Order: sequence, then C-alpha cells, then structure tokens
Amino acid sequence: MKKIQKDSSLLHELTIGNVTFQNNLILAPMAGVTDLPFRLLCKEQGAGLVCMEMVSAKAIYYKNKNTEELLEIHPDEQPVSLQLFGSDADIISEMAKRIEERPFAVLDINMGCPVPKVVNNGEGSALMKNPKLAEEILRKTVKAIKKPVTVKIRKGFNDDCVNAVEMAKIAEDCGVAAVAVHGRTREQYYSGKADWDIIAQVKQAVSIPVIGNGDVTDGASARRLAEQTGCDGIMIGRAVRGNPWIFREVAHYLEHGEATQRPSYSEVRETILRHGRMELELKGEYTAVREMRKHIAWYTTGYPNSAALRRHINEMESFDDLQEAVAKIFNE
Repeated sequence: MKKIQKDSSLLHELTIGNVTFQNNLILAPMAGVTDLPFRLLCKEQGAGLVCMEMVSAKAIYYKNKNTEELLEIHPDEQPVSLQLFGSDADIISEMAKRIEERPFAVLDINMGCPVPKVVNNGEGSALMKNPKLAEEILRKTVKAIKKPVTVKIRKGFNDDCVNAVEMAKIAEDCGVAAVAVHGRTREQYYSGKADWDIIAQVKQAVSIPVIGNGDVTDGASARRLAEQTGCDGIMIGRAVRGNPWIFREVAHYLEHGEATQRPSYSEVRETILRHGRMELELKGEYTAVREMRKHIAWYTTGYPNSAALRRHINEMESFDDLQEAVAKIFNE
C-alpha cells in the first residue's frame, strides 16, 4: 500500500471531564457484543476507552438478576464507560447515583439505540424526538453524580427530524462532558452512508469533546473521519465484530500513515479460543457456547467455505464442540 504523510496528531490523548484516556480510539457500546470478555480483547489491542453494553436504569431499580452480569467490570479493561438507557429522568439519575461507586470512568446516556422495543418505550433514539425530556434526563443525571456524564446521539430521528446540533447544545448546557454522534438517523438504523457532515456541524457548535461514529472500518476511514469532521474521538462499532485488532491497525495508520499487517491465522485461532474460554468462565458452558456462535462467524467472515463452517458453528453445544469447530476452520 502506498505510504501517505503521517499525522500523529490525529491519534492523541482524550480528556472527558476530569478523566484523560491514553488515546482517542473508542469501542462503541453494542448490545450482545461489547460484553466483558470482548472489551478485554479490544483494550489489549489498544482501545483508549471501552464502552459496556447498555444497561436499563429500570432494571437496576428493580434489581433484575441478569443486570448484575452486565455491570461487571474487570481492572484490566479500565477505563470503562458504563451506559444507561431509559426515559424516566428520576430513575436514571437515581440509578446513576446508586451505581456511582462502581469502577467505571464515565457514565453515558443512550439516546441513539434504534431497536423498536427500546424506541417504542420512548427510550434510546426516541429521545431525539423529545429534546425537553432529554434535557431533563441529562440535567438531573449530571447533578446526581460527580463522575463525567456523556451522551450518545444520532443525526436525528428521521430526515424530518435532524437535530443533532440542537441536542448537542442542550447536552453542553446541561453540563455533559462529551457527546458521541452517530451520523445516521434512527430511521436508517445502520444502512446507507453515515453523514459525517453532521458530526462536523456538532463539532463547530459546541466546545465539549465530540466523538465521531459511523463507517469507520479501517485506518484510512478513521483518518478521513477525523480530518473531515475535526472530531476529538473516533468511535468504532460494527467493524470491530470479530476484529478487535482494528484498534491497533487504526492507531498504527494514524501514527505511521500506512496499513499494518492483518492478524495471522494462528493469532485469530488463539484469540477465538481465548475469547471462548473467557466467556465460559464468566457465563458457563451453555451460554458461552451460544454467545460464541456469532463471534466465531464474525471472526471467520470471508474464510474459505465460511457458509458451510457457519452451519457447523451453529450446531455447537459444548466447549469441546467449539474447539472442534475451530480446528476444522483452521484445518488442524
């Protein structure tokens, strides 16, 4: 690949509130993906900040037994962003206070999730349509805790409601420490092209750090996002599935202006097995093996005979089956 002029200034420390992160590369919060084992893998590969799966404020309030696992944080993954979602300002702010002693660095409020069951409850990206309620949630949460509060928003709810700039200004006015902007509307979900121009508009409109999100798939796209928008942080979402190495690749590209080698087959194989063992330790065999089905499919996308392998992966029932599937994939 042709080497381009490096610009190491695009990779830098990022300060949010009173917390400074080693670099400005951020693992996006993704339900069903960014659990504890996967966050640890991304941290090892150079993510400056890892974001947890979103947690329901109401679930914490009602002491839902499944929520405790979502809240678990390992010392090796810090600093961590813990993300709450909900639509009741009092419950969100009170739960933020209740969990503040847990070892997360920043608290994020989800105003971007497009999933129908979340949106239909007036939560996630539905809050893009309700700036008044969004403001109440942010103001009360900032007041309730000492840790920095951030918010993740979208371009808007749909093409008739493009209000990321307005929402970012509201957030800044409420004392929010940073805003992450996904350059798609809720209506788009993850389809089409992310609008980086809206991220640039938000960056120009507020003085708090702005984190750009959408269509970062490698070092070159990360560089373009940073250059086109002036964003302070680069958030990587779907491209990290089965690819925790993207963080070291993006960091290398921003520092040296060239692509680095992709992980070897042996590194991918060892990472899959290690990922599986961590899931096993955390969640037990039944859940771990089923969780790993999708991860292995992501890790091996584009591999020879991947369609046939996927069928084999989806039939895994035990950790022995998982090891056997991995051996088959890598012709051992």
